[in-house]
Amino acid sequence: MSEPEYKGLGHYQHRRRMVLGALIAALFAALLFGQSSFPPETSIHEMLEMAGIVMIFLGIIGRLWCTLYIGGRKSGEIVTGGPYSMTRNPLYVFSTLAAAGVGAQMGSVVITLGFALLCAFAFHIVILREEKHLSHLFGPEYAAYVARVPRFVPNISLYEEGNTGSFKPKILLTTLLDGLVFLVALPVFEIIDKAQTTGVLPVLFRLP
Repeated sequence: MSEPEYKGLGHYQHRRRMVLGALIAALFAALLFGQSSFPPETSIHEMLEMAGIVMIFLGIIGRLWCTLYIGGRKSGEIVTGGPYSMTRNPLYVFSTLAAAGVGAQMGSVVITLGFALLCAFAFHIVILREEKHLSHLFGPEYAAYVARVPRFVPNISLYEEGNTGSFKPKILLTTLLDGLVFLVALPVFEIIDKAQTTGVLPVLFRLP
């Protein structure tokens, strides 16, 4: 692969991180003045929070699983094993799951789904650009992969273990650190809950 092609793909990967970071920051800002219709002490609120924590950890673990397979190979070959055998964009799938978990910390079904849908939409835009780039790089081989594996929603029946090849530990560490950003939601939303309950932050709207 030529140097310009390598840098081109790296640009899309950097954009992915920027999109995710900007989206989460914007949603955090908006939710400073919103609150769930289910008060923090109710069982529904607590169940959603717990489900969200599970989704966040599954999202982080899933992203690490993807990195074990892709491990720097995305720029040189088409990875089709493990999570990439079920969906062409498992990193985005697991990031969306973790984003839904972040939304669930507000104890609202609407906010949980909203985080997931907005995240998926933002990634969809990046995915379309990536697909054009990868199609140019790999041609018929990538076209065959596109025809066989769904773009986003995983098809578990297609799972193949495949070969992890070699991966760079630094990339795995970077993925872990990126994923830990989702955990920031846990203490941040607790602080927001307390601030809203004590009246420090005004509640401008409520969502179920």
